[in-house]
Amino acid sequence: MANAILTPTAVTREALRVLHQKLNFVGSITREYDDSFARQGAKIGDTLKIRLPNQYTVRSGSTLSAQDTTESTVDLKVQTQKGVDLNFTSVDLTLALDDFSERILEPAMAVLAANIEADAMTMYKDVYNQVDNQGQAASFTKVLQGRKILVDNLAPLNGRTCNLNTQDNVDMVDALKGLFNDQTTISKQNREGFMGRTAGFDFMENTCGRRTRRAPRPERPLVNGATQAGASLISDGWTASTAALKQGDIFTIAGVFRVHPETKQSTAILQSFVATANATADGSGNLTIPISPAIVTSGAAQNVSGSPADNAVIGVSGTGSTAYGLSMAYQKGAFAFASADMVMPRGVDFAAREAFDGVSMRIVRQYDINSDKFPCRLDVLYGYKTIRPQLACRLANH
Repeated sequence: MANAILTPTAVTREALRVLHQKLNFVGSITREYDDSFARQGAKIGDTLKIRLPNQYTVRSGSTLSAQDTTESTVDLKVQTQKGVDLNFTSVDLTLALDDFSERILEPAMAVLAANIEADAMTMYKDVYNQVDNQGQAASFTKVLQGRKILVDNLAPLNGRTCNLNTQDNVDMVDALKGLFNDQTTISKQNREGFMGRTAGFDFMENTCGRRTRRAPRPERPLVNGATQAGASLISDGWTASTAALKQGDIFTIAGVFRVHPETKQSTAILQSFVATANATADGSGNLTIPISPAIVTSGAAQNVSGSPADNAVIGVSGTGSTAYGLSMAYQKGAFAFASADMVMPRGVDFAAREAFDGVSMRIVRQYDINSDKFPCRLDVLYGYKTIRPQLACRLANH
C-alpha cells in the first residue's frame, strides 16, 4: 500500500525544502519581486520594471532652482526554465517521505540548485568594484577593503554577505574562526555553506564561485579623444585585431575619480569600470568599449570627477592570460532573483505547485502503463538582474 505521506503537495514541498538549503547566493539577494509575476488576473508578462532610487542636486543660497524628477528603471525578466526529469516506480512511491527525499529528491534538487546558482552568479560580470589581490591568498584585510567600498557607496548595513569560493574559504576560515559566533539567525537562514557572521557580513562558502581569465594584452591602451561621456569609451593603442577585452574585465582610467554619491565631491580614488560585452580592436588598434557605469560628469547622477583626458592611460586589472578566483561581498539590494508560478496542466496523474521562500516549483507526474513507471518533471521558471552594482564588490584572489 502506498504511503499516504507521498502526496503531490508533500513531494513538492520536500523538493523545495531541499532546494532552499542549497541556494545560498540566491537566498541572500533581493527576493521581493516574486509576487509580481504570474498573478491570477494581473499577469504582467515576463518583464518587470524595477525603479531605482531617485537622485537630486542640492541648491546653495535662497533662490529657488527647481529640478525635474527623472526616474530610471531596470528590467527583471523571468524567462529561464530549468528542471529535473525523473521516473518513479511503484516501489519508489511506497517509501516514507524521508527515504524518498534521501534517495530521489536530494540528488535531483542538488543538481538543479547548482545550475540555478551558477546561472545567477554570472551577475558578477555586471559588478565594477573590485579589490585586486590576484595571485595572493584571500585575507581579512582584503575583505575589509571590500567592506570599505560598500560603505563608500552607501550600502545599507543590513543584508550584507561575503560569499567566498572554496579556495578563498580555505585561506580565510582559520584566521577568522575566532571571530565567528553562533546566532539564532543561522538556524533561521537554513542555507548550506553558512559559516558565521563577523565584520558586518554573513560569511558563506559557495562551490559555484567563479574563476576568470584576462585576455593576453601586452598593450598600453589609451583614451582616444577628450570629453567622452556615456556608456562607451573610445580607445586606441591595442594590438590590432586581437580580443582586447572580454565581458567582465575591469579597468580604471587615469585622472577619472569616483565622487561621493551624495556630495559629488571627488574621493581621489580612481573609478572602476567593467566591460559589458566582449570587444575586439580593429585593424588600427582602435577599440570602442561598452562600459558600466556610464560616465556622468554633472547633475544628480554624477559619478566621476570629470571626463577622461585624451591619451589618459587605461589600466586593466589582472595579468594577461592568468586565471584568478573571484568571491563577492554585497548588500542584498545589489541583485534580484524572482521565480514565477507555472501554469498547471490538466489530464495528468497529478500536478502540484508550491512556493518556499519565494522559489516556486511545479511538479507534474504521469503514469506509463507499459513500464509501470511514473515519469515526473520538476520545473522552476526564474530570472535574475543586477539592480544596483555599486552595492557589490568583487574580491579577486589566487
